[in-house]
Amino acid sequence: MQSYKFFISGRVQGVYYRANVAKNAQKSGFSGYVKNLDDGRVEAAVSCHNEHLKAFKTILHNGSPASSVSSIEEQFIDEFFNGEFEIRY
Repeated sequence: MQSYKFFISGRVQGVYYRANVAKNAQKSGFSGYVKNLDDGRVEAAVSCHNEHLKAFKTILHNGSPASSVSSIEEQFIDEFFNGEFEIRY
């Protein structure tokens, strides 16, 4: 299992992006979080097996009906997430 952090750019704040990502990540059994950043981006993190990473990235790309993702930066992190996927404030 590996942990990842993502920085999502585009129209991702004020369009229910975090709520939709959290709902779909919870439904798919992911552990981690999603939160808004002061610079207009959204940060998300997850711990998952490599074979499930594509499914999580799809959730990030899909966002909400009103969102529009222009880019996603990805990095490995050492933090491990266990439990429900949450919205952080």
